Amino acid sequence: MRLNTKPCNTFPIEIKLHQVSRLLEISFQDGSVFKLPYEYLRVYTPSAEALGHAPGQEILQVGKENVTITELKPVGNYAIAPQFSDGHNTGIYTWDLLYQLGSEYSSLWADYLKRLEAAGYQRQAPLSS
Repeated sequence: MRLNTKPCNTFPIEIKLHQVSRLLEISFQDGSVFKLPYEYLRVYTPSAEALGHAPGQEILQVGKENVTITELKPVGNYAIAPQFSDGHNTGIYTWDLLYQLGSEYSSLWADYLKRLEAAGYQRQAPLSS
């Protein structure tokens, strides 16, 4: 899904990967702390693989319930590039995007689940660690 990201005017002060719970925890200077599931980050990848090259070319990401982040690379002073266990590594997650994904988690996740249902995909329960 293509998101219209706005400047968040704050920067991360800490990023942690929690492998057992499959969460990326990111703390921002403004005091906001977000715990974002790996699956959520994977399905909202900002890469052309999921977004296509123009509006209307988005590809619904399915089957990502058990994806993990195997590596996290910094991209300059403005983003991170996660390597996911399914081989996906082309999404660059800016601080603005991560802030939006955190602050709009409830509505974005609900929208994703609705799109899965509309596509006839039955989401599987993630494997327990």
